[in-house]
Amino acid sequence: MKYSTVFRPKFFHLFKKGRYSRERFVSDLIAGIIVGIIALPLAIAFGIASGVTPQQGLITAIVAGFIIAVFGGSRFLIGGPTGAFIVVISGIIAQYGMTGLTIATIMAGIMLIIMGFCRMGAVFKFIPYPIVVGFTSGIALTIFSTQMKDFFGMTDLDVPAGFIQEWICYFSNLGSIDWAETALSAVCLLTIILWNKYVTKKVPGALIAIIVGTAASLLLSRFAGIEFATIGSKFPELGSGMSLPKPSMPEFDLNTIKDLVSPALTIAFLCAIESLLAAMVADGVTGKQHDSNTELIAQGMANIVTPLFGGIPSTGALARTMASINNGARTSVAGLVHSVVLLLIFLFLMPYVIYVPLGCLAAILIVVAYNMSEWRSFKYLLKGEKSDIAVLLLTFFLTVVVDLTVAIEVGILLAIVLFVRRTMQTSSIRVIDEASIAASEDDEIAASDDIERLDIHKGIEIYEINGPYFFGLAAREEDFHKGSKKTCCRIIRMRKVPFIDSTGVKNLRNLCDMARKRGLRVILSGVRPEVLATLEKFGVDRELGRENIFDNIIPALKCANEYADAKAAETKANQ
Repeated sequence: MKYSTVFRPKFFHLFKKGRYSRERFVSDLIAGIIVGIIALPLAIAFGIASGVTPQQGLITAIVAGFIIAVFGGSRFLIGGPTGAFIVVISGIIAQYGMTGLTIATIMAGIMLIIMGFCRMGAVFKFIPYPIVVGFTSGIALTIFSTQMKDFFGMTDLDVPAGFIQEWICYFSNLGSIDWAETALSAVCLLTIILWNKYVTKKVPGALIAIIVGTAASLLLSRFAGIEFATIGSKFPELGSGMSLPKPSMPEFDLNTIKDLVSPALTIAFLCAIESLLAAMVADGVTGKQHDSNTELIAQGMANIVTPLFGGIPSTGALARTMASINNGARTSVAGLVHSVVLLLIFLFLMPYVIYVPLGCLAAILIVVAYNMSEWRSFKYLLKGEKSDIAVLLLTFFLTVVVDLTVAIEVGILLAIVLFVRRTMQTSSIRVIDEASIAASEDDEIAASDDIERLDIHKGIEIYEINGPYFFGLAAREEDFHKGSKKTCCRIIRMRKVPFIDSTGVKNLRNLCDMARKRGLRVILSGVRPEVLATLEKFGVDRELGRENIFDNIIPALKCANEYADAKAAETKANQ
C-alpha cells in the first residue's frame, strides 16, 4: 500500500498551479472570522458542560481546528469540540480523571490514524441510520438534562450522575429554583430562537444571546443588586488573562492503557461518525468530494496533539461547517482563519468572558441539544420495520439510561448483526425442479430467441445458490438434504455467488461428502473465477474432481445427463 495515496490533505492542493486566488482568500477570510465568532460561545459552553474549564474548550477549537483544516480530507470541515462528546468526556473524567481523558483521547487519535491508513473511511458509511439517530437523539436528551441545573439557577445543588437520578434530584429540589436566573436563561433562549428565525442566521443567535445576557446580568447586578452565576464565579482564575500552555505528556502505564481501551474506542467511533457525516453533508451542499481516509487520519492527528495542550476530544462540527459554507467559505483556509480568530480571543479577551452568565450558556446548549435531537428523523423511523424500531429504541435508551460507551459497543454489534441479516435476506438456496431449465451461452437469462431449452434427466437434482455463500447461509442448508431416492447426480448452480468464505467452503465440503455417502455425484456449475480460487486454496477442487466443476450450466447439465443415462442403463442391466 502506498501511504501517499491514502493521506492526501486538501489544503496542500490549493496552491498548485495558482489555484488559490485573492478572491478566494477574501471569501475564506470573511467566513473564517464569522465562524470563529460563532465557535466562541460553543467552545466555552461545551468545555464547561463537559466538566473542564472554558479555556480547555477554546484550546480544543484552536489546536484541533488548525490541524483539521491543514491536514483534513475535506475543503470545508471546521474542527473543534462538539456536543456529542459532552456525555463521553464527563463520564471519563468522573471515572478516570483528567489524566485518563488525556490518555484515552491520544489512544483514540492513534486508532483513527490506523483506521485511515487501513482505508476504513468508507466502512462508517454503512452504519445503519437507526443506530446513528439513536445515538444522537440520546446524547441530545442527556445534554438537555444536564443543563437544567444552570438554566434554573440551582447553583448549590449537588446533582448525581445518571439521567434518572438527575431528574429525581431536580423534582426533589424544586424549591431551590432561582427565578431571576430562570428569567435570564429564558430571555437568552428566546433571543436565540427569535433571532435565528426572524432576523438572520449569518450572525448567530448564540452570540447575540451572550451579549444580551451579559449586559442584563451586569446592569441588574449593578442597579438592582441581583447577582447571577457567571463563568467568573465558577472559574475566577480566568480574570487574570490566558496564554497558550506548553505541551506535556501525561504519565501512564500498561494497566492504565488496558482500562482506557473502551473509552478510547468510544471517542474514536464517535469522532469518525460525526466528522465523516459532517463532511458528507458539506459535499452535498457544495458539490465537492471529501477523502474519508485522509479525514480520519487528520482527526487522529488532532486528537493526539490537542490533549497535549490540555484540550479535549474533537471532531468535525456540522453546524460550524455549514455556517462557514453559508458565509462564503471556498477552501480549508477558512478553518485556519477560524482558529486564528479564536487564538486572538483566547490571548486578549478572556478576562471579559468571566461576565457571561452560566444560564446563558445553558440556553445555548439547550438549543444545541434540540438541533441534535433529530426528532423528525426519530418520528419517521418509528414508522419503519420492527427491527429498525427495536435498534433505534435500544440505542436511544442505552445512551440515555445506561452509558454512551455501552450504547456504542452494542450499536457496533447491532450494525454487524443487521449487516449479516440483510445479507442473509439477499442470499437463498432454491431447488430447480422444473422439467427443463432456460440458460444462455454465458449462463445469464437472455432474450427468448437466445435461450436454449435443455432437458433434465429424472435422476438429476439441481440446486441454485443466490448471493454470497458465507456463515450466515448455513441455517438454510437443510434444503440440500431433500431429494428423491432415484436421484443419482446433484448439480449445485453457483452463478450468483460473488464470494465464499471459509465457513461456506466448510459447509460446501460437508454437503458434497453427505451427497457422496448417498451415492450421488456432485457437480458445481457457474463457478466464478474468484470463487474457484477460494475453493482451490482449500483443496475442494481436488476432493470433488476438476471434471465436476464447470463455469456454465450447459456443459454441466450435459455431463450430468450422460452420467444419469449411464446409471439408468446400468440399473436396467442389473434387473
